[in-house]
Amino acid sequence: MNIRTRRLKRLVTARTSRGGTPKVVALGGGRGLSASLAALRRITRDLTAVVTVADDGGSSGRLRDELGVLPPGDLRKALAALCGDDEWGQTWARVIQHRFVSRGELHEHAVGNLLIVALWEQLGDHVAALDLVGRLLGAHGRVLPMSAVPLELRALVRGHDPALPDEVTTVRGQATVALTPGEVQQVHLVPHDPPAVPEAVEAVLDADWVVLGPGSWFSSVIPHLLVPELLQALTETRARRVLSLNLVPQPGETEGFSPQRHLEVLARHAPKLAFDVVLADRAAVPDEEGLRAAARRLGGSVELAPVACADSVPRHDPELLAAAYDRIFRMHGRIGPWR
Repeated sequence: MNIRTRRLKRLVTARTSRGGTPKVVALGGGRGLSASLAALRRITRDLTAVVTVADDGGSSGRLRDELGVLPPGDLRKALAALCGDDEWGQTWARVIQHRFVSRGELHEHAVGNLLIVALWEQLGDHVAALDLVGRLLGAHGRVLPMSAVPLELRALVRGHDPALPDEVTTVRGQATVALTPGEVQQVHLVPHDPPAVPEAVEAVLDADWVVLGPGSWFSSVIPHLLVPELLQALTETRARRVLSLNLVPQPGETEGFSPQRHLEVLARHAPKLAFDVVLADRAAVPDEEGLRAAARRLGGSVELAPVACADSVPRHDPELLAAAYDRIFRMHGRIGPWR
């Protein structure tokens, strides 16, 4: 571990030992949200994840089709990311992430997906069931779906058919949109005005900080801005807002995108939403001035920090990302104890 890394990790330890506990809400889905939660749980004891519910692939898609339930997969991943580093937390994280291997109907189903759906059926309450799973796991935070109804993601894609590069086609389903060839122009949800989960809206309005991203831009990040009540809460909240960028473009949906182009397409979907800080890995920003100009158009500034793992796989280091969030919260928020 180099000197810079040790210094960043000491900042996290110092902040926690002083009892600083900002109320933080993180929005997203999949691996991007999991990375953010694994970092944020290290620096705050008041953390809520708001998770997209448009997944239609894999185990989640099968349960959704068969039982008509919310897709549980991204909710499960968020709960696993909030598990502690002790033996209890890591054991339960492995258990709920475990997938069956068989030649039958259980093949590739995740244990956590089945557990969540079973509790939904037993309790008849999405939020109460997720809270109960969180208590079982000893999760360091709360997990909420962004909407109480299953959603379908649709995208307008230019050049989806390589033989027709200028034709705009509607592509349906999150799993398909995430890997679509061509250029995604816009996404929307079906139903168009889905109801937000009230607890998610309340959490955003009551937060000190709201973190959006990282994650698949069109299929995990932007969908939160397409739920009217949630977008209104994000726009009206007194919380400061952080937009956390990916380390690399996503194959398919954002292939070839620059960091500033991610900001531009987000602004196109939610033109009234402002951000205080845009966080990016320094090594992932070839045009710093271009990114800063794009951030100013969103009302914010740019924070560049080393947040990637040292290996060749593009993924966030939870300790370094925690240090970056901690630095942002201290520099751009209140000094001293939180509520």
